[in-house]
Amino acid sequence: MIKYSTPGFSPGLDELIKAHQIIQPWIHRTPVFTNSWFNKKSGAELFFKCENFQVSGSFKARGAVHAVFRLSAQDAARGVATHSSGNHAAALSRAAGLRNIPAYIVMPENAPSVKVNGVKNYGGIIRFCEPVLEARETGLQEIVRATGAYFIPPYNHEHIILGQASAALELMQEVPGLDIIIAPVGGGGLLSGTSLAAKRLRPDITVYGAEPEQANDAFLSFKAGHIIPANPDTIADGLRTSLGDITFGVIRSFTDDILTASEAQIISSMRDVWERMKIIIEPSCSVPLAAIASRPELFEGKKVGVILTGGNVDLDKLPWSPR
Repeated sequence: MIKYSTPGFSPGLDELIKAHQIIQPWIHRTPVFTNSWFNKKSGAELFFKCENFQVSGSFKARGAVHAVFRLSAQDAARGVATHSSGNHAAALSRAAGLRNIPAYIVMPENAPSVKVNGVKNYGGIIRFCEPVLEARETGLQEIVRATGAYFIPPYNHEHIILGQASAALELMQEVPGLDIIIAPVGGGGLLSGTSLAAKRLRPDITVYGAEPEQANDAFLSFKAGHIIPANPDTIADGLRTSLGDITFGVIRSFTDDILTASEAQIISSMRDVWERMKIIIEPSCSVPLAAIASRPELFEGKKVGVILTGGNVDLDKLPWSPR
């Protein structure tokens, strides 16, 4: 297994701001929405950071651009490689294209077609594998040996985390005085960046991660104090990964708690966003709202920032449609 590990990764606000400055020319500053129906339902004042409107369709564009643009010319010349179920793959393919270098992507054969098409549209070179972590890592290692490409993992990498932190930086700049900020957690790159940005700007803010009950490794790991591998069985395909050593270290230090939500709550919250806000989000994106619905007492009367992570949905396989 290829690993990047820096124990005690704890960047300051100046490093987070620098990362934001690097990526600004290549990303959207996504809008922040409010919705009176969700406010009434939750008893809180919710502010949605809409990363479903981000280039490549998800927040992953932030970390990918930052990681690719921090590569030296020598490292970049060999191209980049990763394994991903979709959003990171598309984001890395796009970022590589901005530097005119190849992107080699290992994807599970059951990846959503909308995400496979996104990678192809951005010029990524795809190698499919069985939908298990071992196959993804083996395929990646073979590509790296053959091409010399630089491995940029989906989440467990300092430059990825710094890039993802920019979403929370923007949200907190636009909406001062938040009491809580909540983001979904799979591998932990977004939650790590969100926690760092939030606590560097406002040490007294509460930061929650949100996770499916049927992929609750971050919840279990957070409580146990050590990484417990994922055994996922969830519709939220973007959250079917385990924490990395870097992301786990950051989350333990800067996140207040991990909340979970049922599959029914995730699907219901996704549909509510489609119907009430008239925007497209994917299942992983609805997990924070589902977590709010499952623990309303934590949010009632609070000013809450919610990061909506992406909108890459296979429209032929909507979770509320007949199978």
